[in-house]
Amino acid sequence: MYRGFQIMPHVQYIYTEASESLCGVKLEVNKYQYLITGRVYEGKVYTGLCNWYEKWDRLTLSQRKGLNHRYHLGCGCKIRPCYYVPCFATSKNECIWTDMLSSFGHSGYQAKHYACIQRTEGYCSWYTGWAPPDKTIINATDP
Repeated sequence: MYRGFQIMPHVQYIYTEASESLCGVKLEVNKYQYLITGRVYEGKVYTGLCNWYEKWDRLTLSQRKGLNHRYHLGCGCKIRPCYYVPCFATSKNECIWTDMLSSFGHSGYQAKHYACIQRTEGYCSWYTGWAPPDKTIINATDP
């Protein structure tokens, strides 16, 4: 599955640096299906260690649903990583990402099971995905 036809109608290659020390990624081509994010620069698609890439079968159900149905609801939100407590949002459109406290980062529980979405009046909060998002309620109990 490919998304991004508006920017790049056809992608033949995805570029990355030659080694991990230069932030390049190693993907086993024709062996696994991957989720690969990146950027387009001068007509080429690039990815690297700072982008999200994962074997498709390692994504959680919440992440798959997020990619297809939920993450776009957070385009007006900013995710602020929390490296030590206390952590506070500085504006109504921020979600505080606490996975960094446990040093799990991108593979932490919050990253795997929540989506930051915009709610009423521009407020953003974490959505767990168990019920359809209710944009009229702000759930302050989620991480």
